[in-house]
Amino acid sequence: MSKMTSLATCLPDLCHPDTSAWAQIDSDRVLQVLVRNLDGMVFRCAIDAHWTLHFVSDGAHALTGYRPEELARNAVLSLEAMTHPEDRATVRRAVDEACRGVGRYRVQYRLQHRDGSEKWVLERGAVVLDEYGERVLEGFIEDVSEQLAQQRLLAGAELRYRSIFEDSVIGMFRTSSDGRYLAANRALAELYGYDSPEALVDGLSDIATRLYVDPARRQAFITLIRENRRVVDFESEVYRRDGSRIWISENAHAVLGPDGEGLYYEGTVEDITAQHTYRKQLEYQATHDPLTGLPNRNLLQDRLQQALSQALRRGCHGALAFVDLDNFKFVNDSLGHGAGDRLLVEVGRRLKACLRDSDTVARYGGDEFVLILGDSDGLADTLHILHRVQEVVGEAIALEGHQLHVNCSIGVSVFPDDGDDLEVLLRHADAAMHHAKKLGKGQFQFYTESLNVAARERLALDSALRQAIEQDGLHVVYQPKVGARGQLHGFEALVRWENPAFGSVSPTRFIPLAEESGLIGHLTWFVLRQACHQAAAWRARGHARLRVAVNISPSLFREKDLAALVQSVLDAAGLPPENLELEITEGMLMGDVQRALTVLNELKAMGVFIAIDDFGTGYSSLAYLKRFPIDILKVDRSFVMECDVGNEAVAITRAIVSLAHSLNLRVVAEGVETAAQLAVLNALGCEEFQGYLFSRPLPADAATAFLVAAGR
Repeated sequence: MSKMTSLATCLPDLCHPDTSAWAQIDSDRVLQVLVRNLDGMVFRCAIDAHWTLHFVSDGAHALTGYRPEELARNAVLSLEAMTHPEDRATVRRAVDEACRGVGRYRVQYRLQHRDGSEKWVLERGAVVLDEYGERVLEGFIEDVSEQLAQQRLLAGAELRYRSIFEDSVIGMFRTSSDGRYLAANRALAELYGYDSPEALVDGLSDIATRLYVDPARRQAFITLIRENRRVVDFESEVYRRDGSRIWISENAHAVLGPDGEGLYYEGTVEDITAQHTYRKQLEYQATHDPLTGLPNRNLLQDRLQQALSQALRRGCHGALAFVDLDNFKFVNDSLGHGAGDRLLVEVGRRLKACLRDSDTVARYGGDEFVLILGDSDGLADTLHILHRVQEVVGEAIALEGHQLHVNCSIGVSVFPDDGDDLEVLLRHADAAMHHAKKLGKGQFQFYTESLNVAARERLALDSALRQAIEQDGLHVVYQPKVGARGQLHGFEALVRWENPAFGSVSPTRFIPLAEESGLIGHLTWFVLRQACHQAAAWRARGHARLRVAVNISPSLFREKDLAALVQSVLDAAGLPPENLELEITEGMLMGDVQRALTVLNELKAMGVFIAIDDFGTGYSSLAYLKRFPIDILKVDRSFVMECDVGNEAVAITRAIVSLAHSLNLRVVAEGVETAAQLAVLNALGCEEFQGYLFSRPLPADAATAFLVAAGR
């Protein structure tokens, strides 16, 4: 009887041969087909030293590299010889246990292929009696190398994940959709004040109410994940175990099952309390006057917009009052700036105290304050407040041992009748205030059409400026930028205007006028051309590393081809881009952020340097600062002027310098006037300085002499 025939005799017993259907099946043929097509090796072997094979299926060739006839009766190689030497004892032990027990065995081992490679195989078999009553092994061997490799990869990944999860210094978690912690690592437990991850999981049974200060944050977290499959930089205030509060930032995503159902959320948590506090401080400093703590111009714009919207919605009126202290310069000159500052603080306190909660008092600058009197009940109500303001400002103030009486002049514009935006209302109120001063100070005046005389003067100034631009009536001066030891780094180019009718016109007067009238582009290109030609002349004299800085106006920054226009000026002057520094204000980075980023990238690709001017006065751009290709930050002169008196300005300047250095930016302090300011700024880490302590802005020939004297 053949081995195949003997194996086939088992099939009818297993398939109920007494049924009519099975009686018609050729079991021998079925068995042959099955054995021939199995992905593996069916075998019968003797229980001897070599596992001498009596029968081997066709699958042997794919598994071992040997044909069945080469393995039968060990014609070429035995099964024992193909088994890896280190695994032979394991295989024999499994068979021995089967012989002594239930007769079945299962063993996994390495099999050596004919080509020299190794395969992991799984052998499953049984000890049976053959046709002659002899015990033999019948079984099946299959290749499990790929399954084992996958298992090892999964096991390794699990170990790595567990190591990362448990040992990470960043808090990590898994939470259920109903607000329970499923897992947490030690870093998160320590962050929230728990002794162990287990204590955290047990202690925070309801994340919404037990963790978040605002319970609605949990629902916001879930909503964002449902919409976007993840949350990024999700900031919230949370309770620690001891009840203290911290701010955290979470990054998380939803983990889905095979059928797409949500299993849990997992992510990371970082403590951002310090960053949040710092950001809030900068937000406050950006919207409040550092001396008086009152709202500044930035917040004034927002408050007025709210009052205007309310007046239009309710069909009522409001008033904007421009308050200017009379004879403030006398206090500063006679008692010193410290006394003047204390006077401003006290006046700010009094103004705030005499207004309603719905009103706003802001320090506009110098000795000027602006009041927004919203939702007025009529002229009588406004007059009552103005009289009250005059009374409280006029009350005696004790300064430096003196009892001082300071009056104020007030100009008032009414909204929405006199204007519907801050600029117009301020201009009208300022005109009314100056009219009040001319009438004898200590008065208040409302804006009237008769004050359009000031507007005609403005038109005359606008006409004169146009003529100056067309007829080269402007000139450029250069203010040095130096290091702490006086070494020259470059110059800032500044425009000046001398007019026969108006005299020396301050840039603070004609530059805003140029912005409003659309002349700023001509003004900027004039300065840029002059500065580039002068820098090229200095470079020709051997000053190859000297840079000249030019301010770019907001309207010009919005030009489509700004980079190409700048390149054309450089080419005409023969000046390499690395000798040019363009200064922009941080407000230009806001609004269309992508547009700003594109413009700056184009300029940087040319090779020019980019500086942020007056930094620290517009916090809103801080969140985007790291996205822009900036080289230099210029600290606003308002912080520089007060950095040597130990107030908040020092803290802000220190924060700005630290921020700049963390982004690999250079820091320039402008408006340096005293050695004390220089010492403080140098200690804080500023690299360059600019101000009257070193030099006033100089004409080109004087700047050249300064350059020669500096030894560059």
